[in-house]
Amino acid sequence: DPEWLEKHQGVDHKGLYTIQYPEQKRQVPENFRFIPMLIYEGTPDNLRCTACGICARVCPPQCIWIERATDDKGRPKARPASYWIDATVCMGCGSCAEYCPFDAIKMNQQYELATADRAEFVYDIGKLAVPIDYYAKLHPADYAAEEAARQAKEEAKKATQPADKAG
Repeated sequence: DPEWLEKHQGVDHKGLYTIQYPEQKRQVPENFRFIPMLIYEGTPDNLRCTACGICARVCPPQCIWIERATDDKGRPKARPASYWIDATVCMGCGSCAEYCPFDAIKMNQQYELATADRAEFVYDIGKLAVPIDYYAKLHPADYAAEEAARQAKEEAKKATQPADKAG
């Protein structure tokens, strides 16, 4: 019964009960984190990631690799050409998401990732990229706080800009 399950899986509930996994699954809390994901707005080509490499530098097990994109003349672009995370090494600490200055990397809640091939645990941009709507659904409180802070920052920026002179 879904109502019974929802009532009994709360943090403050006491007692023992059995869940018939995988038919029934515990509801994961909003702050549960398992594997990183890359956020994009609009289309997957519009990643928030600028390939700055901060996430790779702060990662304790060093499981993140980034290759920066270049233009026709060989100059670096502010976006990744390739981005990999080795999930067999990732410890799910969330340091990459915490230190990202562009809010480009967040922690996903997918935990049923079993496979027979270890190579499938090396995630590339195709497996890591998710739309901002997906993140907003997983972490609604965090998303609302981030958007409120972003709006306040934009309004403060507009207020400090000199008024445009019409002439």
